[in-house]
Amino acid sequence: MNRVTIYTTPTCAYCKMAKDYFKSKGLSYEEHDVSKDIPRQKEMIQKTGQFGVPVIDIDGKVVIGFDKPKINEYLGIK
Repeated sequence: MNRVTIYTTPTCAYCKMAKDYFKSKGLSYEEHDVSKDIPRQKEMIQKTGQFGVPVIDIDGKVVIGFDKPKINEYLGIK
């Protein structure tokens, strides 16, 4: 089972697309709203150097944005 963490904000359309995609695949994920959770925001920036969302961590492999081919690769979905 993959451990999926997604760093989001409430107004991010790509975040919603990513979460909807995970739901469509029956995948559970841990979500962190970095607009309210400053320690998680700092964690995300430290991990990636990125200020934009979504940032998706799949078993320690990071995907910047809603990059479906990369997400599928890391999840082992063909």
